[in-house]
Amino acid sequence: MGSEWRDTVWGELATLEYGRGIRDYQESSGRFRVFGTNGPIGWTDHPLCTHPGVVIGRKGAYRGVHYSPEPFFAIDTAFYLEPKTDIDMRWAYYQLLTQDINGMDSGSAIPSTSRDAFYRLPVSVPPIEEQRRITGFLGALDDKIELNRRMSQTLESMARALFKSWFVDFDPVRAKANGRDPGLGPQLAGLFPDAFVSSVLGDVPTGWRASRLSELVTLNPSRALERANPSPYLDMANMPTSGHSALDITVRPYSSGSRFVNGDTLMARITPCLENGKTAFVDFLPNGAVGWGSTEFLVLRPKAPLPPEFGYCLARSERFREFAIQGMSGSSGRQRVSVEAVGTYPVVEPPMEVAAAFGSTASALLARASSARREDHFLARQRDSLLVRFLGAKEGTDS
Repeated sequence: MGSEWRDTVWGELATLEYGRGIRDYQESSGRFRVFGTNGPIGWTDHPLCTHPGVVIGRKGAYRGVHYSPEPFFAIDTAFYLEPKTDIDMRWAYYQLLTQDINGMDSGSAIPSTSRDAFYRLPVSVPPIEEQRRITGFLGALDDKIELNRRMSQTLESMARALFKSWFVDFDPVRAKANGRDPGLGPQLAGLFPDAFVSSVLGDVPTGWRASRLSELVTLNPSRALERANPSPYLDMANMPTSGHSALDITVRPYSSGSRFVNGDTLMARITPCLENGKTAFVDFLPNGAVGWGSTEFLVLRPKAPLPPEFGYCLARSERFREFAIQGMSGSSGRQRVSVEAVGTYPVVEPPMEVAAAFGSTASALLARASSARREDHFLARQRDSLLVRFLGAKEGTDS
């Protein structure tokens, strides 16, 4: 069977099509997934690619390859694959996972995937029946991974929606002020006032304090970590753009960089990683361990009585991210937002009882989401092991 495989280049099989700009995808609950350079980042009702396909990161130092089993939208930091001949798109995805996409750099100020380099990339193509046999084995694992991913994202979206409702839109307070039932049950509803007062931030719930981020959240807190001490390490490439947990960590001797513990939130503060949404809630370290990573991580640690999940949901909120992006400075391709700029973000401090109620619900949701993500991580490792075996089958016979 090995003799039936055909040697060619990717330019003979497909074209790389540019993604497009889109608004409000992070808050949408549409049917079709939106992809950026590092993977799924939201939803929309209007797909750009009308068939299952492959998304390849176009901009950024860390660009990935992703598959959508349904029509999808790719934003303008990504390409999507349009076939020129009869190939199985899922096989194309698996084959491209074995390639160094980040090595196909166009040489511009912001690292970008070179279309010319992609089109020259050699590829050995099995017959379509063989492609489908390969994807049948690998696809069963990926289907389970996708199911877990959707569940994880739903759970995280619930936590983020609760944060927005309580601490941005003040929905329970508005409902009570208008004589409506906030739908929280008597005990929980009783924690919220039924009126607003004027403040420097506009109208805020009675008894809540208008503040700024640096008063409620410690930014880049100090963590004790001895130089050259082997410690958990997270690089920017493995920071998630969706899903709160970062699982691809290694152990390296500490030199310098951001330091963090469980309960911290990490947010990229450089371009284009900030724009791409790279954010993580730290729940992946051994108990008592201090991890470290890039100096381009911004570390957020809410001060008591605010729960740790408050910092993560804040960092994922659209309003906060837009504020951080607008505060970036520096030369083209090297922009970053400073701790001082982020610290001026206006925020309202809720009473201790409301903060605790939010923390109880959000922590349960994120814990369930994390469990699904960990199973995904295990399944992905199994898939990658099989990937090497099946793509190596072209050197054998019938196995």
